[in-house]
Amino acid sequence: MVMDVEIISKEIIKPSSPTPHHLRKFKLSFLDQLPPLFHFPIIWFYDNKKFNTYEFSINCNDKGVDYIQAQVLCKLSQAIRNPNGDDLIQFLPFEPDNSCNDFGKEVLLAVQYNIFECGGVAIAVFNFVNAWAGTCRGESEAISPIFDAHIHFPPRDITGFMPNEAYISKEKIVTRRSVFNKSSIAALRREASTAFGPEDSVASRVEVVSAFIWMRFMVMARTRATKPKQVIAVHAVNLRERMVPQLPVHSFGNLARMEKDYHFLVSQLRNTILEINAKYLKKLQDGPVGDLFPVYEVDFGMGKPSWVCCPGICCKNAVVMMSTKDGDGIETWVTMKEEDMAMFENDQELLSYAR
Repeated sequence: MVMDVEIISKEIIKPSSPTPHHLRKFKLSFLDQLPPLFHFPIIWFYDNKKFNTYEFSINCNDKGVDYIQAQVLCKLSQAIRNPNGDDLIQFLPFEPDNSCNDFGKEVLLAVQYNIFECGGVAIAVFNFVNAWAGTCRGESEAISPIFDAHIHFPPRDITGFMPNEAYISKEKIVTRRSVFNKSSIAALRREASTAFGPEDSVASRVEVVSAFIWMRFMVMARTRATKPKQVIAVHAVNLRERMVPQLPVHSFGNLARMEKDYHFLVSQLRNTILEINAKYLKKLQDGPVGDLFPVYEVDFGMGKPSWVCCPGICCKNAVVMMSTKDGDGIETWVTMKEEDMAMFENDQELLSYAR
């Protein structure tokens, strides 16, 4: 459905006191230098159980928060019935494309508070959302982030390295959603089981869905007139628990492999990610993925969200995976060129597992 979103107000909420001099500059680590300049916008949808009895405020301890309030001319249930990534972008404080330009670099935190006709709301924000939700619930526990990644992964001279050119698309790109439910994931696990021995644990839902999407990307690539020599997958990995000692940081791991068989891709994906251990990270400092981020735990005091989504980024051939609300399935948000999406959406193998 076509949704109309009217902006009611825009303001910048300034901090109550200036930022201390020693906190004005955040030092980048080597891992911060590598990824392209884009962010993953997330929208939390809440029904109208208790929202009319609460007032919302934002306290920021930096240079200010861009806060936008908007009215959505439909009911929340209509918006999430058959969601389209391109329509959902209206709920964001700015379009994903803007996060890649100078404007996006200047905005450290932005919030858009969308109010539906039924009283439900959609909150589009990413940074510090759990801390914000905790404050709304009256929790007094202080959030003390540790910004010391540059100590463990010192910045390096990467002159000539242009991460944006490989990932950020200037072409027309679109985002579409697919849902792998519990039974589909079980079927993918059975198909992947031939790659594992009896002593191996069952492949996680993230492993099997990641490998399946990777395989469909490769099939699509082979149908093009100019076939690529290889298809590279870059998978996000949480390094926090993999370092010794453990650190509160998030980063990613790279893997590169091309193979035609799905079960082999699952095995290759698992083996590569398992290699990102303390020994690997120590090597990186010197010179099984089974869980997704708990986005459905964000409770502002009115209950947990009805739905959470990531409607799109300015990066082509990107896949964002999020858990379904029941915790058993996976939603994938795939972003690619418009002409590629036409092929991807009609892939019969994909349609047999995802809806």
